[in-house]
Amino acid sequence: MKKIILIFILSFVTLPVFAQVNFDDYFTAGTLRFDYIRAGNSASNDIFFEQLKKEPFWSGNPKNLLDKFDYGHYRYFVYDSASNKLIFSKGYDTYFNEWQSTSEAKVVKRSFYETVIFPFPKKTVKLELQERNKKGVFENKFEIFINPGDKFINQDMPRKFETNKILNSGDPLYKVDIVFIPEGYTKEEMEKFRKDAERFAGYFIECSPYKENKEKINIWTVEAISDESGVDNPGLNSWKNTIMNFSFYSQDVERYLMSLDVKSIRDLASLVPYDNICIISNSDKYGGGAIYNYYTSFPADDKNGNSPYLIVHEFGHHFACLGDEYYTSQVSVEDYYSLTVEPYEANLTTLVNFDKKWKSMIDEGIPIPTPATDEYIGKLGVFEGGGYVAKGVYRPMFDCTMKSRSYNNFCPVCKKAIVEMINYYSEK
Repeated sequence: MKKIILIFILSFVTLPVFAQVNFDDYFTAGTLRFDYIRAGNSASNDIFFEQLKKEPFWSGNPKNLLDKFDYGHYRYFVYDSASNKLIFSKGYDTYFNEWQSTSEAKVVKRSFYETVIFPFPKKTVKLELQERNKKGVFENKFEIFINPGDKFINQDMPRKFETNKILNSGDPLYKVDIVFIPEGYTKEEMEKFRKDAERFAGYFIECSPYKENKEKINIWTVEAISDESGVDNPGLNSWKNTIMNFSFYSQDVERYLMSLDVKSIRDLASLVPYDNICIISNSDKYGGGAIYNYYTSFPADDKNGNSPYLIVHEFGHHFACLGDEYYTSQVSVEDYYSLTVEPYEANLTTLVNFDKKWKSMIDEGIPIPTPATDEYIGKLGVFEGGGYVAKGVYRPMFDCTMKSRSYNNFCPVCKKAIVEMINYYSEK
């Protein structure tokens, strides 16, 4: 058995300065998935290797292998081991990071399944996982050297399901590839899922700025079948045998519809080329959730008519790392944003380092902070309230799809962040 060398280190890391690399020099077809367990509590966490898995497709842009955004509580670097050259990087968030800010995390320790993916390497690479500390500075948490020829890299294919492409704009390497996966749909309900997926694709591409960039987007479906219809609802003592184990009352918030079964989610998504994962749950109850570079979740049939809003709001988190701008709704997290650190989300600021946010976009004469008066409603400014708190965190406009249940209402700052991410995936 070949040795897998694990190195645990704790050091401060600054964002490197780099130029993009040539894909063909270091990578070949397919994806290498690194699965691991993150376990801990509110104060600390440790990482434990789980498995390596080869997936058949890589749909990321071969020109943009190095992440130019400073988004996410976590990030990972892939180095060519021979030269120590950085050849891939990406930022991300996880369910664990949110859970760390809950009251439960102060009294118990828990473990969470997590994954990161990158193009399948030609030669041995070093994978490095990093985490922001309380000051917003990245620290190295874990390293592993991976030999792509290791016979223990799992190449099992998940259970085969029918796949389709409901928006075909071209080569996955130069498009934003989104996969819709059904949760809680039985075999007899697949026709319903097909109609639901078409409907949500419509909501998505009719919303600005996706509408203007439709030709840069592919939407796929994987017709994954569940044994039972619906999703778990602990509040009603209702439990369903479904393929990805989604549940309302995640983190004890009724509307939060999430799953810890990341392994199953990734396995199903790997049946098509994908960059972003959307889970459509067979439910008419309001809810959903999303985490940056993790997945997006929403119910199929919100009985109050919020479905168009839900998909674009939640996808804003997952795709462009947009933060929640509301501050009056129930959430599970406590003190999620430090008022002494600038949030990494593009649409939130604590004014600690506002120069790197949307300051240059604000018209001359608009006061900072901006009063929520009739004079400034509808104008780009700096309005107090956001990130789940009424004081100390600021948002770009009085209202936005990231603040209220309003469809096709992204502010200029959110639109800019979304377009930049679309272009990152689709640039030729």
